[in-house]
Amino acid sequence: MDVRQVVNVLELLEFFAERGRPASLAEISRHFGWPRSSTFNLLGTLVNRGYLYEPRAREGFYPSPTWVPLIQKIDRAAPVPPELQELVLALRRRTNETTVLAAISGMHVLFIATVESEQAVRYTAPVGKIVPLHATATGRALLSQLPEPERAAILRRAVFERYTSNTLMSVDAVEREIALSLQRGYFEGVGEFSEDLSGIAMPLTNMSRHLAVLVGGPFARVRAVKDEIIAIMREELARYAPGTP
Repeated sequence: MDVRQVVNVLELLEFFAERGRPASLAEISRHFGWPRSSTFNLLGTLVNRGYLYEPRAREGFYPSPTWVPLIQKIDRAAPVPPELQELVLALRRRTNETTVLAAISGMHVLFIATVESEQAVRYTAPVGKIVPLHATATGRALLSQLPEPERAAILRRAVFERYTSNTLMSVDAVEREIALSLQRGYFEGVGEFSEDLSGIAMPLTNMSRHLAVLVGGPFARVRAVKDEIIAIMREELARYAPGTP
């Protein structure tokens, strides 16, 4: 369950990132449909903590430079290793499909490094995107690396929402798919979370944390070259993440 106050702050940051310029209290209140009093309190709190400021008097609020060193410190503490950045780039270059490096975040997959396809029709996968663990190939590749008790605990808490007609709808179905995928050496998404998308995922089993890589794109295009994508992924994993099956 989302905490409304936290969601409001995150949505406010996303608003400024898209807008790219200051906004007044009235503009923010109108954009989100928030009461002026609530908007005033939120902005005032962020101003008092130094996270918002007015670059010029009476021209509106904008995120302050205070955010920059915080984000840099966070990023330095858990960086994506250069070889894995190279892996993502190499896979996108050779397949020309969107490539993702992902980690577990609670009940979700978190995209921590991405390079999108150059093709006009492509899988849009920004860094920071989250998708369900149990309903995606990437998620199952990550789940496969967990000890069985830990995986079982996560799946017991999963909400089995039917995103498409192909969504797996039970713990047993997810476990069977994980077992099949481990046997064949790759995890496949067939329009389970997004109807028109397909992807091939593989776990990075020799890392210090649980990671997986995905190559994804439009269903018909990916399925037509599935074997080629699998071969490319195995070659590049052997080069940049040796020891991974």
